[in-house]
Amino acid sequence: MIVITTPTGTIGSAVAERLLAAGSRVRLVARDPSRLPAAWRGRVDVVTGSHADPAVLDSALPGADALFVLVPPNFASTDVTADYLRFGRPIAEAVRAHGVPRVVAVSSLGRGFAGPAGHLGAAWALDDVLESSGAAYRSLQPPYFMENLLHQVALIRDHGVFVLPARPDAPYPAVATVDVAATAAELLADASWTDQEAVVVREPADHTPRELAQIMSDALGRPVTFQRVALDDYRARLASAGASPATVQGMVEMAQAQNAGVYPPARPGGRGTSFADWCATVLLPAVSAPRG
Repeated sequence: MIVITTPTGTIGSAVAERLLAAGSRVRLVARDPSRLPAAWRGRVDVVTGSHADPAVLDSALPGADALFVLVPPNFASTDVTADYLRFGRPIAEAVRAHGVPRVVAVSSLGRGFAGPAGHLGAAWALDDVLESSGAAYRSLQPPYFMENLLHQVALIRDHGVFVLPARPDAPYPAVATVDVAATAAELLADASWTDQEAVVVREPADHTPRELAQIMSDALGRPVTFQRVALDDYRARLASAGASPATVQGMVEMAQAQNAGVYPPARPGGRGTSFADWCATVLLPAVSAPRG
C-alpha cells in the first residue's frame, strides 16, 4: 500500500495517477475527498483529513509500504518553517510508530546553503525531521517550478512580458512538475532502496531569464521579453495578492538566495523535460486558450 498526501494538488494527483496506472494499491489522505477524480472511486482507499493531524496519520499509515509527503502552500502563514514542521513532526512520529519503511518527500534543491532562504530553508528543515524518523528516505530536490509561470499567462499573452525577481543573465534552473511526479512515483513503487538520499530533479540545462524569454518567443510565435522586478516591488505584489507578511518574507528570502546562487549548476546528462518542450506542451495551450 502506497499512501499519498495532497492528492488533489498538481504533483500529488499526478503521482496518484501514475501509480494507479501501474496497478499499485493506493491510499489517499485528502482534506476534501469530493475533489478527487470520479474515475478513482472504487480504486483507492481514502482517509479524510490533513496529514498534519496525528489521528489522520494513525488511520492512513497502518500497512503502508511507502509514503509520499508534500507540504501544501499556506499564503496565510505566520511562520513558514513552523508550517513545514507542523506537518513534518507528526509525520516522522507516525512513520516510526507504524514502521513505514520508505518515505519520499518534495523538498528543494540547494540544501546546505548557508544564508537565509525562506521557503527553501523550511523545506530543508522538513528533510531533517523526516530523516530523523529512521525510515529510508528520498528527498526530491527541484529548483523553480516552470508551472509558476502559468500565473503570468495573461501578462505573457497580452503584453509579451514575464517577470521574476532574478538577474537577467544569471542561470535560473527550473523543472517541470511532471518530472517531480514521475520521479516520486518511480521511487514509491520501488521497494529496493533502504537508505537516505537526495534526488535532484531538474531540466537538463540551465537558462538565464533572457534565454527563457527567447525560448518562450520561439514556442509562442510572438516576442516575449523578460522584466526584472525589484525586491521592494516584489514584496508589494505578493502582499497585494493576499500573502501574509511571513509568506512575503519567505518568498523574498528565497529570491535573494536564488540570486546568490543557491542552486548548483546542472550536470551533463540530465533527462528532465526541457523548457522548450514545456513551453510547447503546457505554456502554448495555456496562452492560446479562449479567455474565460
